Amino acid sequence: MEEKRLPLPPFTTETAKQKIQMAEDAWNSKDPVRVSKAYTINSEWRNRSQFINGREEIVNFLTEKWEKELNYKLKKEYWAHTGNRIAVRFEYEYQTVDGKWFRAYGNENWEFDENGYMAKRYASINDLEIVKSERIVL
Repeated sequence: MEEKRLPLPPFTTETAKQKIQMAEDAWNSKDPVRVSKAYTINSEWRNRSQFINGREEIVNFLTEKWEKELNYKLKKEYWAHTGNRIAVRFEYEYQTVDGKWFRAYGNENWEFDENGYMAKRYASINDLEIVKSERIVL
């Protein structure tokens, strides 16, 4: 059995924001293993049109993602919460291997288990090509 991953549900506004900051910090590390440890062993994801199940698939997905999305920088913002669920909006910027810049916008719905691990993550994401001068310092 894994240790509890604080803070635990049910969330308050303060603890929901703590979970969001923890997620932002992990994703900005671009360390797929670190990110995967926030999720249950059999976590379910929908990321755009992809369905990802379990930590091993999460690690594989994120490894491929960050091989293609260079100079990745993410900002997550609290949207709402209730019980064991949190909704966030986010934006991130990245550069492709051919030098093009993009800003991605999206929303995520998260559901946590009783030990504070994310069991479900549903992400809707849109990418906008930008020029370097349009970058926002996130």
